[in-house]
Amino acid sequence: MNGETAVRLGSFLIIFIAVALWELRAPRRPLTTSKAKRWFANLAITLINPVLVRLMFPVAATGIALSARQYGWGLLNNINLPYALQLIIGIIVLDFVIYLQHVMFHAVPTLWRLHMMHHADLDYDLTTGLRFHPLEIVLSMLIKLAAIVALGPPVAAVLVFEIILNGMAMFNHGNIKVPLAVDRWLRYFVVTPDMHRVHHSVIIRETNSNYGFNLSFWDRLLGTYRPQPARGHDAMTIGLSQFRDPKKLTLPRLLTLPFTGEPGRYPINLH
Repeated sequence: MNGETAVRLGSFLIIFIAVALWELRAPRRPLTTSKAKRWFANLAITLINPVLVRLMFPVAATGIALSARQYGWGLLNNINLPYALQLIIGIIVLDFVIYLQHVMFHAVPTLWRLHMMHHADLDYDLTTGLRFHPLEIVLSMLIKLAAIVALGPPVAAVLVFEIILNGMAMFNHGNIKVPLAVDRWLRYFVVTPDMHRVHHSVIIRETNSNYGFNLSFWDRLLGTYRPQPARGHDAMTIGLSQFRDPKKLTLPRLLTLPFTGEPGRYPINLH
């Protein structure tokens, strides 16, 4: 195990355990379906995805960043800026790319078919933040690599960004209670669980809002911010209206969902 893998895996395990314990101690909402069955499917997908990415992309995102630095690819490798500023720009721009990618996966019907597996979860907890279809992960990796080549961020910026993105996905999908006063202040800077939970509402206009994963101001700046769900966090329904039977959301069915599932009217351009 190389140093990067050890850092990323260690960070993942620490954040996963911390959020899981937080969910046990202070859950935000009661779960409505079997946690064991959901976690089996969600964690199996979590194991499949990095294996697939490693097989298809022998060179990781940090490896591409290193090549970009060596060969002078990308904007930041061709302008003279302090290293600390390059780090900050790299992290912020990559976060914006992920925001735009998320909007795109809601706007294009074919891409929505891949992304709807993430939204079809009938409950909302940290494993929801790890549940993405393998084909979506592959496309996301291609987009990320293209962004790195175009931008040319430092290797450290890419590594830090990947750790933050993974950790924030678990945090803001956590079924955790954050004091309202803290949430109100925190969401000016980062995406909180209450902010992102709105995005997982069964109501279409709420599903198509709050796309950010880490920095919260993209939604505010670009008009996709919705502060609260119409029915409140306790009464809101999580998931998609066309997928309400837990028996039809097993691991094999989730993996085939993009090809067999009904997309509904959730893609942005259909309403």
